[in-house]
Amino acid sequence: MTSEPRGKNTSRAEVTHISEHGLWVLVAGREFFLPFTSFPWFRDASVAAVLSVQVAGPGHLYWPDLDVDLAIESIEHPDRFPLVSRSKSNGAAQATAGKSPRKSATRRRVARRG
Repeated sequence: MTSEPRGKNTSRAEVTHISEHGLWVLVAGREFFLPFTSFPWFRDASVAAVLSVQVAGPGHLYWPDLDVDLAIESIEHPDRFPLVSRSKSNGAAQATAGKSPRKSATRRRVARRG
């Protein structure tokens, strides 16, 4: 027995609201709030770029204009996924905004030693 080819994926994600504090995304009937403090990539992005969200796979969202790729789990539990940037010229991992300066300085020293 031969199965019919699968149809087009109809799963969608939709940004339903953007405020000065963050944005709301509707995925599979569930709405998630992404505060800018936890998801800073969206703070200064254009509205068009923020609205351009795609379901990249099960439990996975992608904003192609921003090159932001997020698992739903990281939206539900941002504390489990600390933000780390490697944008410094020395390549050392750096904690992003929202972390205490003392902790960040400690992390920088540890990263430079290794």
